[in-house]
Amino acid sequence: MKVIYSKILPPKGFMAINLFGVVFVKEKYKTYEGTYHFQKMLNHEGIHTKQMQELGYIFFYIIYFIEWLYRVITPPWPTAYRDISFEKEAYEHEKDFNYIANRQHFSQWYKNSQNIYK
Repeated sequence: MKVIYSKILPPKGFMAINLFGVVFVKEKYKTYEGTYHFQKMLNHEGIHTKQMQELGYIFFYIIYFIEWLYRVITPPWPTAYRDISFEKEAYEHEKDFNYIANRQHFSQWYKNSQNIYK
């Protein structure tokens, strides 16, 4: 997974964004490199990369957008982003640095029974 530091991407309010398996990190976070927080973020984005690879990059984004749209128009609206199945899986397992190696295919749809807000 390639990491690129940028002044433009990701949008305001985000530390990183994963576009087609390339992680763009706000340039101001370059000093975090090697920290636990940075490694956790890379693991989170790595989980997204695995999701993209198994679905095909274009289908990943189509499904992600449709699910996000559905979550935005149905309550609870404040948690729409975190309620996306892809995000639930990534947030739930971002601290487990062995997760990607042991992850089963399509885990975003059948292993998200835990509540990540507890």
